[in-house]
Amino acid sequence: MKKIFSGILIAIAVAACHNDQKQAHQAARPAEQAMEPFPEPKVKISTVGILLYDNYAVLDAMGPYHVFSELMGAKVFFVGRHKGLVSTAGMKVQCDTSINEVKQLDILVIPGGLNETYALTKDTVLLNWVRTIDVHSKYTTSVCTGAWILAATGLLKDKAATTHWFGKQVLKEQFGISARDKRYVQSGKYFTSAGVSAGIDMSLAVVKDVMGEKYTQMVMLDLEYDPQPPVKGGNEHNTDQAIVENMRDMYNSAVEPVLYPERTKAKPKIDNPKDPVCGMALSTGYADTLHYHGKLYGFCSAHCKRAFKNAPVSFVRHAR
Repeated sequence: MKKIFSGILIAIAVAACHNDQKQAHQAARPAEQAMEPFPEPKVKISTVGILLYDNYAVLDAMGPYHVFSELMGAKVFFVGRHKGLVSTAGMKVQCDTSINEVKQLDILVIPGGLNETYALTKDTVLLNWVRTIDVHSKYTTSVCTGAWILAATGLLKDKAATTHWFGKQVLKEQFGISARDKRYVQSGKYFTSAGVSAGIDMSLAVVKDVMGEKYTQMVMLDLEYDPQPPVKGGNEHNTDQAIVENMRDMYNSAVEPVLYPERTKAKPKIDNPKDPVCGMALSTGYADTLHYHGKLYGFCSAHCKRAFKNAPVSFVRHAR
């Protein structure tokens, strides 16, 4: 939609100028009166880099990618932790550039995930790259648990921030940052968002900061971004608490291998690279196991193990 949208905006600008010239000769219609040429951007945005690594959360990256692609004149691209194909949730994305090649960005977006995301908080090469990019960035942002990585660099010290509702506990205990209960938080040039879908809100907030409210409304209209969920829910405060605690237990058991690796060193080798129920990669460890038809299956949580036991045949094919 970017080319179409760009063409529309150019047409709007031309029409507005044309209207000014003919204003003395013809009555302006209400819609034309409301239109104005683009505002000058607060800062010039030429490059937007979205970090990708194996098992990132898909919408954490793709939501901001689509929103920032609406910034005219900006090159929006993926920057891989490694060059080549980056895999997540059965999807592969080609990264033509890696952090070794990118030295400057106007906007940096760090998406979240789970175990692999936390593991990257110990990756000194990546953390140093983020610090280097931040020196000259206009905006440094994170989506969901991407805030863990940003916090690990020290750049969020003494700044307001937020993250995924489950990720708040880790952000506080591991990095000393108390997350706000907001969809997104701005602290100077730093923008952080709550989980997954909130990355769209955060990206729109950055667009608004750069281009103003009218331009942002045009972007939202182009995306037809007008959320109307079918049921009430979506955060830990407006969701049935039994559901919240069940998911919290699932997340806790899933992230335990990377938070407490000393507890997993003696665990036996499993036969499946990813959880057969939820599809989570188990390269950083697993929380539970089950023998089935001569194989040892690993699971990210006791919740997924129970689901597998109830219908193993339907899940076995996903374990490959």
